[in-house]
Amino acid sequence: MTSVISALRKQIATCEATLKDLRQQLAEAEHNQREQGKIVPQKRRLATDPVNPMDHDMNFGVPDQFRDEIFSILQQEQTAPDAASTVAEDAPKWPLEKNEYKRYGRQLIMPEIGLKGQLRLKDARVLITRLNPNVTLVPHTSRLSPETAVSTFKQYDLVLDCTDTPASRYLISDTCVLLGKTLVSASALRIDGQMMVLNNPPLPAGDPNGGPCYRCVFPKPPPPESVVSCGDGGILGPVVGVMGVLQALEAIKVLTHKPTTTPADPPSLLLFSAYSNPMFRSIRLRSRKAKCAACSTHATISAEALESGSLDYVQFCGSLLPDNNPLAPEERISAKNYAQLRSGVNPFTGTVSKKESHLLVDVREKVQFELCNIDGSINVPFSTVSATRGPTSAVEEKDWTKMLRQSEKPIFVVCRLGNDSQVTVKKMKELGLDAGGKRYIGDIKGGLQAWRSTVDTEFPDY
Repeated sequence: MTSVISALRKQIATCEATLKDLRQQLAEAEHNQREQGKIVPQKRRLATDPVNPMDHDMNFGVPDQFRDEIFSILQQEQTAPDAASTVAEDAPKWPLEKNEYKRYGRQLIMPEIGLKGQLRLKDARVLITRLNPNVTLVPHTSRLSPETAVSTFKQYDLVLDCTDTPASRYLISDTCVLLGKTLVSASALRIDGQMMVLNNPPLPAGDPNGGPCYRCVFPKPPPPESVVSCGDGGILGPVVGVMGVLQALEAIKVLTHKPTTTPADPPSLLLFSAYSNPMFRSIRLRSRKAKCAACSTHATISAEALESGSLDYVQFCGSLLPDNNPLAPEERISAKNYAQLRSGVNPFTGTVSKKESHLLVDVREKVQFELCNIDGSINVPFSTVSATRGPTSAVEEKDWTKMLRQSEKPIFVVCRLGNDSQVTVKKMKELGLDAGGKRYIGDIKGGLQAWRSTVDTEFPDY
């Protein structure tokens, strides 16, 4: 919509310039006619009429309705606001609409796309064919859990896993093994995706001819700190589309093939990377793991264990439960109070302080910082902070710590939600940036989300 408005404004400015030129020509023509002692009556020019070079086009060959409209606009021109000033006043603060930051946030925070790439996508024009509406979707509105998984899966022939947490993937796979269902599992993050068909053929636990399950491929879950969601790491929309189409293809293949007791194709893990060449790679998988907890003769997972709730998948996968109070109250400031501080009023004492009396460090990654930021903030990506190990010598010190040591001003740290900023404050103090407690370092509670909700409602939400 912004591009349309911009285009219309440009057209209006062009028309106004043209009308101004026409008015000048009209004034000159009328002056010349008065010099001849008469005003030529308005009439339409015919092909047989002699052409008088002193006549103006507005007097001949222009429809009355259009000519009257132009004259009316010319009369209003003197009182109309200047086009350039109107555009300047209406110019948006942010390059994307407020809802667009939220809608496209997961790909905006990816370095491969970013703000510039999204603006190019916004200005592009693409023709798409209509989707087939002859599909009935029956939603299950309750959350999938060990207690409900068996009863939910029973009525279906095939299961497609499109979830994004390790705990849900293990639960879905275990349930498919127990019920003898083939599972098509796919995942996507940033520009990468992976897919595999599991438990195919879906033979009983202990049968070596059955296809491997998720536990066979990944016996142990990944470390909790290594798990990144699409909301935090970003995702390129078409990558999800590619993996979804591949899942649909595998679903068709499984459903249309006759059931067998031996795998039609060796099990494999398909890897996809949008910016690699080639984009696809296939890794052959081993057969069922001899001591798998779900599909071997030593299986310990049962339907009764699931339905009783005795299996805790979150505990099995581990979870990074953030410390609710990693910083002391005096090390934190609300977004509202920080806004007062920026205005020159100390929210704690009520005294007036000088502006630029502190440093604001934004620890979001660079691509997110470039989307939107608080004026005057300094970008030090959290990944850079995390990679800095312990107190360093002056020779080995990182550029970002050198920069912050050049000033004695208090430091406030902000991030997207108020979690990384707390870790950064602790890290800065470990590195001695607080000068042994003489220099204040604290964070903004709730991060930019709180800033948007309590201070600047126009700040983009992505």
